[in-house]
Amino acid sequence: MKLAYQYKLQPTYLQRCRINKWLDMLRLQYNYLLADRFDWWEMNRCPVNACPLICSITQPREKPEYYGQKRSLVSLKKEREWYADIHADVLQDMVKRVDLAFKRFIKGDSKGKRSGKPRFKGKNRYRTYGYSRVKPDCIQGNRITLPKLGEVKLIQHRPIPDGFTIKRALITKKADGFYVTLTLEDKSVPDAPTIDIQPTETNSIGVDAGLEYFIACSDGDTKEPPRFYRQSEEKLGRLQAKRELKPKGSTSRRKLNERIAKLHQKIARQRKQWHFELAGELVNKADVIFIEDLKIVNLIRRNKPKQTEDGTFLANGQAAKSGLNKSFADAGIAGFLNEILPDKAAKAGRQIIKVNPAGTSQYCANCLNEVPKELSDRWHSCPHCGVQMPRDVNSGILIKKVGLGVRLTIKRESRKGRRSLRFSPELRQAQLPRSRRANL
Repeated sequence: MKLAYQYKLQPTYLQRCRINKWLDMLRLQYNYLLADRFDWWEMNRCPVNACPLICSITQPREKPEYYGQKRSLVSLKKEREWYADIHADVLQDMVKRVDLAFKRFIKGDSKGKRSGKPRFKGKNRYRTYGYSRVKPDCIQGNRITLPKLGEVKLIQHRPIPDGFTIKRALITKKADGFYVTLTLEDKSVPDAPTIDIQPTETNSIGVDAGLEYFIACSDGDTKEPPRFYRQSEEKLGRLQAKRELKPKGSTSRRKLNERIAKLHQKIARQRKQWHFELAGELVNKADVIFIEDLKIVNLIRRNKPKQTEDGTFLANGQAAKSGLNKSFADAGIAGFLNEILPDKAAKAGRQIIKVNPAGTSQYCANCLNEVPKELSDRWHSCPHCGVQMPRDVNSGILIKKVGLGVRLTIKRESRKGRRSLRFSPELRQAQLPRSRRANL
């Protein structure tokens, strides 16, 4: 099992200057190697007899790859002697980052999802470098020993767990200083422990995520989103307006940029801390947690433009949706459902089950009849059984029922497009009167 622990560093003035110098030199070499990859890709990505007309004729050369660019570091240190000051593992880690970024652009990751075209790193945009190997006993007291940096003071707010060994270290420059992220490994603990819990009515809970209520549980408990960004938006706007009045490259503009970065960092930390506390509360409630398999990327996608026959653009509602997208980003629903809650549940021995979100807001959780609602309708009022409750709480109850085996399927009955709700045999039996249910 691997863990990542992050501690804040308190380097001396000379150590800070050396780290900043390393980051700047690594950024320049990163851009050079990335440009070499782009140059080959543009000139040699297709056979000579199939080159497009817009492609210039160039001498074919060997494709840049990871090991070839690693071997170029030897000549780099001879031609530019100042690069010999950087540790060899740090330089090799930079080459690995170039290779990873370009492979994700060309081939995609392990799931086949491709990333966008890698960008060149501007000044102060290369903030992390890594040591692929560090000594297991590099931490002694409140100091950590890093190659070519020596002993650096750190704030060890929590001890290293017993049985875990330090394998790797990353140095990151943030708005409020430098941090070290340690990769800890314990081979005796499995990476993904198998959690097999049979969900029942008593040991499970359904959770619906949204913006009016960040979560609405099937037991009626709700939590409103704290809106940390909205609370600091006015202060952030004042700082940004003041920054635009300062000349570019001036000391006053740089200091305002630092204040803006620290404010963004504070907002992100507040949100993350609240997410972890909320995940702990949910984990303590039940052994099995049912959540929707939401695609937040689709929810915040821009509206398609609308045009008339003469090419005039019509209103498509994007101006109103931009505020909704900002609220989604402020709430951080995707990070909570896909990263923080599953990680917290796995460490506590709980199980997270994602269910199909189709129909979880359009039916009554009590009688399971269809109750259509618009997005602006935030109250559930069933005309069939008379149940009334908040829309999100109704969805939370329905998510739990779907997770426990209730199937909500919609099938077209006729050519006119009429729809009917089909239930599983168990659910159909549950809807029958008790007198008829006993005869089955």
